[in-house]
Amino acid sequence: MKHPYKTREGGATVTVFVPYDCGNHCPFCINKGEYENLEGFSVEKICQSIKVMDEITPECDFVFTGGEPLADLASLQQMIDCIPDTHKIYINTTLPVSEHQSEEDIISFTEHNRDKITCINVSRHMQKYVVESNDDLLPRLAVPVRINCVLYKNYPREGLVPYVERFLDKPVGIQFRFDYTATTPENLYDEENDKILHDLNSFAEFTGLDGCRMRCGFHFDYKGMELTYHKTLPYSTIVETDPEDGVTYDILYDILIKQNGDIHGDWDGTKLDVEAYRHVVFEPYDLHWIQGAPVAHR
Repeated sequence: MKHPYKTREGGATVTVFVPYDCGNHCPFCINKGEYENLEGFSVEKICQSIKVMDEITPECDFVFTGGEPLADLASLQQMIDCIPDTHKIYINTTLPVSEHQSEEDIISFTEHNRDKITCINVSRHMQKYVVESNDDLLPRLAVPVRINCVLYKNYPREGLVPYVERFLDKPVGIQFRFDYTATTPENLYDEENDKILHDLNSFAEFTGLDGCRMRCGFHFDYKGMELTYHKTLPYSTIVETDPEDGVTYDILYDILIKQNGDIHGDWDGTKLDVEAYRHVVFEPYDLHWIQGAPVAHR
């Protein structure tokens, strides 16, 4: 650590990489290589690290990703059980069903955890990279659901409206995501040269923009459904000098718990200085509405 840590009130979001793989090969996934060798991966060590992060920031958000969190419901349950109710829990998933795991298994899992899971983010891309479960499973889940769709490279623009219409009768919102490996501080808020933004503006009503140093969201309404276009930088630390106290801080937005339980302070392999983080300085979260205002959706 070069500088003392600072983060937003409540603590940096903690992303947990589950210690088991998925069967997918999405071209924009940067995690796949980490699952080639599962040696040292441990649910128990991850649980230990979850407890450490709860001790330091007892109100931070937890996000489970992978890999595929729902590929091993028993292990995921074990990790979720380590998280007290003071935290919000999100799960990034393709919602996999197979001969070993039925739709009813997933539904029962959400019913059991309806008071713990804040939202399940389901990957449904315009180009089919994975075997998808039936869309009719979505409204049967006992927790809120959001659709995540990465608009990768030369996505089929003409397919945007049919894609949105596909989910119009479901109780979900859709978050379109820019390929974050291509995001820079220069293009994070660029509107003039953003092809995706222009495509969404061609058929949906723009309702507002929110953002912070690290990420932003362009919000739209389509026939009462909320659409969001999300962009984020490919790292999670901003180095900045506080004008009031003159101290230069490493400002953390995300903390990672890796498959072996190691705790990282960024996506590039940087280890978190856990003892230093125990003395983190908090600031108000700088995410705010820049244009427009939140719109109520069904």
